Amino acid sequence: MAKITINDGTKIFYKDWGPKDAQPVVFHHGWPLSSDDWDNQMLFFLSQGYRVIAHDRRGHGRSDQTDTGNEMDTYAADVAELVGVLDLKNAIHIGHSTGGGEVARYVARAENGRVAKAVLVGAVPPIMVKSAANPEGLPIEVFDGFRDALVANRAQFFIEVPSGPFYGFNRPGAEVSQGLVDNWWRQGMMGGAKAHYDCIKAFSETDFTEDLRAITVPVLVMHGEDDQVVPIADSAHKAIELLTNGTLKTYPGLSHGMFATHPQIINADLLAFARS
Repeated sequence: MAKITINDGTKIFYKDWGPKDAQPVVFHHGWPLSSDDWDNQMLFFLSQGYRVIAHDRRGHGRSDQTDTGNEMDTYAADVAELVGVLDLKNAIHIGHSTGGGEVARYVARAENGRVAKAVLVGAVPPIMVKSAANPEGLPIEVFDGFRDALVANRAQFFIEVPSGPFYGFNRPGAEVSQGLVDNWWRQGMMGGAKAHYDCIKAFSETDFTEDLRAITVPVLVMHGEDDQVVPIADSAHKAIELLTNGTLKTYPGLSHGMFATHPQIINADLLAFARS
C-alpha cells in the first residue's frame, strides 16, 4: 500500500492512478469513511484521461489511527504534504461533506499553481453548529448525540446512519442498496474510534467563513435538496454567497450521498466543470 509519512510521524494512505503528466483530480472523503468512497468517480475520471488521487484522512481507513491532530488545520496540512510529495500542480480538488471542509481549508492556503478548481459536494462549510452568529445551524445537542452513539455502540451506529438519512434510504419508496450500506459500515469500522470521535467536532464546529472568502479559483458547489445530514439552507446556500468565483448546482430529491446513489448525474456535472 502506498503511504507517506507526515512530519509528525503519521502514515497517510493514498491512491495515485493514471498518467502522471495528466491533470490531477484529488478526492477528499467524508466522515467516517475512506478514499474508497470515491471509487466510482476515480474510475470515471481515470477513464477520461485524468490522473486521480485520493487519501484516507488521518485516523480513517488505512491511515494511522491517530489520537491527536484530528482537526481541520492538521487535515489540511496533511493534504498539503501529500500534494508536495506528489508535486501536484493545476489540480482539481473535490470534497464531500467533511472532505469539503478539508478542501476549503486546503485550497484557501494552497501554494500558487497547485489548485485549478475546487468542488464542494454536500459539504459542511461555512459552519454547521448553531450559535448566535449562526442561528440556522444545528443545535450542539445533535452532535453530542453523534458522540454518544459512537461511544455506546459504534458498530450499530455505523449501520443506522447509512441505512437511514445518509443516502435517503429512510424516505418512502426509496430503493435501498444494501451494498452501499455495507460498504459504508466497512469503511467506517476500518478507522479509529478516537479519530472519529474527534472529527465530529472538526466537521460541526469549524468555521470556514474566511476560507471561503479567501478562495479565488472557480468553485462548484453541489448539494442535494433532500440532504438530511448537512441541511442545504445552512451550507450550500450560505457558502455560495461567500465565494468570489462560485457556481451553485442543487439536485431536487437527492440525498447527502448523492454521488454514490446517482453517479451518472453527478459524474457528468463534475466532468463538465473540470473541462470548463
